[in-house]
Amino acid sequence: MSNTMKGTAVVTGASTGMGAIYAAKLARMGYDLIIVARNHNRLNQLASHITADTERTVEAVAADLNDAKQLTMLEDKLRADASITLLVNNAGIGMHTSLLDSNVDQMTAMINLNVTALTRLTYAVVPGFVARGQGAIINIASIVGIAPEILNGVYGGSKAYVLAFSQSLHHELAGQGIQVQAVLPSATATPFWENGGLPLSQLDPQIVMSAQDMVDAALAGFQRGELITIPSLHDETLLQQWEQARQAVMQDFSHNQPAARYLV
Repeated sequence: MSNTMKGTAVVTGASTGMGAIYAAKLARMGYDLIIVARNHNRLNQLASHITADTERTVEAVAADLNDAKQLTMLEDKLRADASITLLVNNAGIGMHTSLLDSNVDQMTAMINLNVTALTRLTYAVVPGFVARGQGAIINIASIVGIAPEILNGVYGGSKAYVLAFSQSLHHELAGQGIQVQAVLPSATATPFWENGGLPLSQLDPQIVMSAQDMVDAALAGFQRGELITIPSLHDETLLQQWEQARQAVMQDFSHNQPAARYLV
């Protein structure tokens, strides 16, 4: 356990799964906490457990981030708290049905949580980070952000947004003492699967990582200063090659004439 106070970490979706593990580990690393989720009883139980374990201050905030009023109240709270040094945007939902078999209202709710709430909470804390010259954002994306064919396409699209948003934040804020990390978990043993309608038992256990291992690896990547962390990707050169190819395409984007293949 660290005895160094590191400020306050905000963790959304903190009542279960990866969010609860993040909260416990960040407290052990020296952060006080603001933990956010809908389930007030579960949050209070987690807060009591973490405080007893680490002696850190833990504030439980029950909020439904799909409710505009409750989201605004949380934004106001975070904006006014100068002790916050880290935001973990972990709250999110997924879906495993095909696009045509999915309910559009459920898809809209998923976009609101995975994209809109994440964006607004980031906007709530980043100006203070810039003013104070320090801070960090951890955005929980997914491997489907670069492989949308794997699961529901709206879910993949929402996580592609999280990745792109993180890359842009890093580009704009890196020189101002602010660290940004996008974490791209693969299949992880959390309530995510049951909540999305696919029992975990239907997945090949060889591809499912424990939530504990996922968060441990993600925090190791954070401490390494990684922008993109894919805990289950064993060959790091593949990620490096992907980024090199992306940069090469970017260098050839802008010309005042169409490519020869499009000229009749």
